[in-house]
Amino acid sequence: MSHHPKHGKIMGGVAVTPDLAGSLADYQGRLGLDLVEQGPLPADLAASWGCAGSAGLPYAMLRPQSGAHCFIRLVEQPDVPGFRPTRTFGWAAYELTVRDVFGWPDRLDGSGFRVIGPPREIAGLPYFIPMQVLGRGDEMIYLNEVAMDTPSSDLPKAHSLTDHVFIVILAAKDRMAAVDWYRHALRLDEGESYTLEYTMINAAFGKPAGTQSVITMVQNERLPILEIDDYPAEATDRPSHAEMLPPGNALVTLAVESFDDLDVEFLTPPVLRHGDLYMGNMAATVRGPSGELIELIETGRF
Repeated sequence: MSHHPKHGKIMGGVAVTPDLAGSLADYQGRLGLDLVEQGPLPADLAASWGCAGSAGLPYAMLRPQSGAHCFIRLVEQPDVPGFRPTRTFGWAAYELTVRDVFGWPDRLDGSGFRVIGPPREIAGLPYFIPMQVLGRGDEMIYLNEVAMDTPSSDLPKAHSLTDHVFIVILAAKDRMAAVDWYRHALRLDEGESYTLEYTMINAAFGKPAGTQSVITMVQNERLPILEIDDYPAEATDRPSHAEMLPPGNALVTLAVESFDDLDVEFLTPPVLRHGDLYMGNMAATVRGPSGELIELIETGRF
């Protein structure tokens, strides 16, 4: 690659759904993403994620119409009994930059997306206007209209109605331990921390209105990457089917400059991968401190 992505850039996310055809109708027909690949999930790719039991399941890959190099992959798996979004550790949500956020509830009406947080401005966070939806697999998607950059990071305006994932949200067992892991293992930077009334967390755990949570951003210089959230003591590990992808928001793919610079243990050795996402680069997967799966693509060698 002659113009490789910046270290830490989000290159995609995997979401699990019980109904791939229905989810494709939602992601293509309502979010307006373009289908670029579809078929059975390759066995070697599933094994590299530590999820060999997901091999051969129906999957599809989509990208925004802007052409941004960021892909959402959908994998059809049975629902996991007892899984409830926003109550377990791991990847909690993918944030997409969009246009006209106040028009999205009407656009999604009658689809498989359920609006659980209508568009609203957040006190103390004037940088974007978010809304939250759940997909058919209880994956959480934030649709955020960017208003301005933060003092410490650059937030992307959308170049199509729905554009790329620009922040991923981690429900952490220990917020600062997770921040330290991403700093030392993946060589990323600690950004700003914010204290706010986090309505999604409060609703999920039955917390009284006004309950405050702390979130910390992780980035590379001014590139935002992760939001790491404090979670209540009632949160649990995410249930999953044996040797299969976790339900909901299952895996995040990040670009890294060089595997040699990282302090990580890969689930399986890195291998060369091709196609629209990998583009002939080495890739391997690690597990983060809250059980989250992180696929890393080494993009800095070309």
